Amino acid sequence: MEVTDRPSSPKDVYKDPDDGRQRFLLELEFIQCLANPTYIHYLAQNRYFEDEAFIGYLKYLQYWQRPEYLKFIMYPHCLYFLELLQNPNFRNAMAHPANKELAHRQQFYYWKNYRNNRLKHILPKPLPETATAAAPPALPPAASNVPPVPSPAPPQPPSSMQYGVGPGSNTAKNEPRNSGIEKRKRK
Repeated sequence: MEVTDRPSSPKDVYKDPDDGRQRFLLELEFIQCLANPTYIHYLAQNRYFEDEAFIGYLKYLQYWQRPEYLKFIMYPHCLYFLELLQNPNFRNAMAHPANKELAHRQQFYYWKNYRNNRLKHILPKPLPETATAAAPPALPPAASNVPPVPSPAPPQPPSSMQYGVGPGSNTAKNEPRNSGIEKRKRK
C-alpha cells in the first residue's frame, strides 16, 4: 500500500464543531456591547482603537446591518455606534470622559422620549377641513342677564397616601411607641 502525503483542502483543515454558532454568539455579544458608551470609552482608554487589526474587525462587523442579521440585535444603538466607530475622529473623542458622558446623556434622552417621538410620527394628524367642519355651531347670545350656573367639579379620587383618613383628621394613630402607656427613658 502506498501512502501519499498531500496537503489537505482548507475544508479538511478546520472543521467547526458547532457550524459557527459560537462565533455568531460571540460576535453578537460584542456588537451589542457597543451600545454602551462606557464600554466604548474603555476600548479607547485601553488603546484598542490604535490597533489596525481591531479597526478591521469593526469594519468586518458591519455585516450585522443586513436584514438577515439585524433581527438578532436587541440594542439597536450598537449599530449606530458601530457606524460612528468607523470615523477616526469619533474613536479619538471617546477617549475623553466628557464625551463619554455626553454620548450617554444623549442616549438616555433618546430612550426617555422615544415613545413620544415615535407616536408623533405614527398617529395620524386631522385634516384642516375636518377640524373646521367638526366644530359645533356658535350659540346665540343669552337674552337674560342671569349668570350661568357653574358645573359641579368632578369628584377627586382619594389619594393613595390618605389611606382612608381624610385630610385634617384628628384620629390618633395606633402606634405602640406613641401610645403614652409606657413612656420609658432610654439610657
